[in-house]
Amino acid sequence: MSTPSRLRLEVITPGGVVFRDDVDYVEAPAVFGYIGILPGHAPLLYQIRSGQLQYRQGEEQHYLAVHWGFLEVLDDTVTVLAETAERPQDIDLARAESALNRAKARLEEFGAAYDVDQAQQAVARAEARLKAAEAEAGAQS
Repeated sequence: MSTPSRLRLEVITPGGVVFRDDVDYVEAPAVFGYIGILPGHAPLLYQIRSGQLQYRQGEEQHYLAVHWGFLEVLDDTVTVLAETAERPQDIDLARAESALNRAKARLEEFGAAYDVDQAQQAVARAEARLKAAEAEAGAQS
């Protein structure tokens, strides 16, 4: 039995399909670090956190910002069910930087009435959005 040469990557949010195509490699932000997936990977179910999801198509690297959810590998299909996912071209950098600054300010406020976990998640989301957009821009140059 030969190993397939490609994977099917599907990134789905409650709002619909964000990405669906054949890829050569996927790297996702798992809870305990990034996980890489190549064709022929064993079945897997894993929780993901906020971060960059990277995929390769031929020689081109691409990125998505994903935020919390699950990743399943089954029969050379990688399915990501995420709370939110964004393509770099859909990210408003000024808005993401503003959100990051607001979230960091909330964390620094002494005795703030904000939920610390919620503020930390907001920081992680904003950082993932900025990093994905910057990585995609760098990969396309």
